[in-house]
Amino acid sequence: MSSKPRSSSSPRTDARPGRLLPWLALAFLIIVLDQITKILIVQRFQLGDGQVITGFFNLVRVHNTGAAFSFLAQASGWQRWFFIGLGFAASAMFIWMLRSHAEQRLFAFSVAMLLGGALGNVIDRAWHGHVIDFLQFHWDVLAPMFPGGYFPSFNLADCALTAGAIGLILDELLRVRRS
Repeated sequence: MSSKPRSSSSPRTDARPGRLLPWLALAFLIIVLDQITKILIVQRFQLGDGQVITGFFNLVRVHNTGAAFSFLAQASGWQRWFFIGLGFAASAMFIWMLRSHAEQRLFAFSVAMLLGGALGNVIDRAWHGHVIDFLQFHWDVLAPMFPGGYFPSFNLADCALTAGAIGLILDELLRVRRS
């Protein structure tokens, strides 16, 4: 049985596993690093404990049952399953995006970061019922927006999500500039 070659004008790119694999490996690396750091925090800190590292940075152990900035943290528990489902749906979309655009480096890097970050936090929600956050920054200039100038605590998965979002914005700006 022979297959017809794809037309070069086809909008969908060839989704060979070899092109997708580096991006999935990056997402997996993010998940592994995120989970290792969370395990280390859980082993060394009790909930609410912290250690001053610099004048503007602390390691802490915080549990977040909500989303970014503790959105819906005070809900009655349904948010855990909602955010797990949302994380899996987003991850499926990210994988589809990677399959379709694996050759676009900045775009694929950004989506892989989003995939790793989303799944890192989904694992926490499924395993613990909350996300473990541990990076805490504080500056006086933040005091008008955040109590005491303390930015909400976050983790490596959140860093990957932020890097992915910034990368997507940059990719779009560069794409618009080229056209």
